[in-house]
Amino acid sequence: MKKGRIFALLAGAAVFAASITGCAGGGSTNTGNPGASSGSGGGKPYIALVSKGFQHQFWQAVKKGAERKASELGARVTFDGPAAETEVDSQLQMLQAAIDKKPDAIGYAALDPKACIPLIDSAKAAKIPVVQFDAGCDTNYPVSIAKTDSLAAGSLAADHMAQLIGKKGEVAVIGHSQINSTGVERRDGFVNQMKKKYPGVKIVDIQYGDGDHLKSADIAKAMIGSHPNLKGLYGTNEGSAIGIVDAVGELGLKPGKLTVIGFDSGQAQIDAINNGLMAGAITQNPIGIGEQTVQAAWDTIHGKSVKKVIDTGFFWFDKTNMNDPKIAAVLYK
Repeated sequence: MKKGRIFALLAGAAVFAASITGCAGGGSTNTGNPGASSGSGGGKPYIALVSKGFQHQFWQAVKKGAERKASELGARVTFDGPAAETEVDSQLQMLQAAIDKKPDAIGYAALDPKACIPLIDSAKAAKIPVVQFDAGCDTNYPVSIAKTDSLAAGSLAADHMAQLIGKKGEVAVIGHSQINSTGVERRDGFVNQMKKKYPGVKIVDIQYGDGDHLKSADIAKAMIGSHPNLKGLYGTNEGSAIGIVDAVGELGLKPGKLTVIGFDSGQAQIDAINNGLMAGAITQNPIGIGEQTVQAAWDTIHGKSVKKVIDTGFFWFDKTNMNDPKIAAVLYK
């Protein structure tokens, strides 16, 4: 009886440990041959993708594109990302886990361009090719990067903001990162374009909400309170933009009183544009980013040449063009 109970307890402990291990990441998915844990598995090339996050609809769209392309090519992919885009250590642990699986290739989107260097060096030592997406690591080893031209996208956001406020007045920026390249470039593209082309527009504040909509909402409310003449607010990613919209709603501002421009799409921003709380936004092509990353990894595995920088494009969208087939194709909900 004692032996039976001890065996049952040990078995239960093993199941519990396995469940904890399986839930350690922010989220993941397998396609192709889910039974294999590493390597090519069933003859299918295995590509391990580590993103900057998992919670925003943007990353779910990247994941969708990656899975779709993997299915088309006959590859197996896993997709992991931390729960929040501030969790650099968690992401690095996921990258190390990906290296330990010895995949045929790794796709990586860097949260911190410096912190990732030692692990990319480890991938190089293990002879695992690395392709990047969205944001890169400050090392020359990766074969390519599939990304949006964030400087140009930020510049386009500035053009639309300036036009919407009559090319004069005070505006502010809520960024999602002052370390990650996408945050820096979307901010700088906006700021530099304003300084270059619109001398009547004054940027009165730039703060960072880490892509968290609650933190970004608090920052937006403080900015609006501190700058009574504020005419516009620009949020540099999905969480930043949604935070601004939430702040506008909580403060009871009438649609159009404050010109809000976002970045990325997602249902919350689409709804905000439709109800007038947001003027418009820059959308990327997240499904295309996922597809191009897997394609680059596949081509690298098979010895084909790959472009160093794969520009996946961006678009302005608002009420006037959301139903245009070209725009609708890159909006995600």
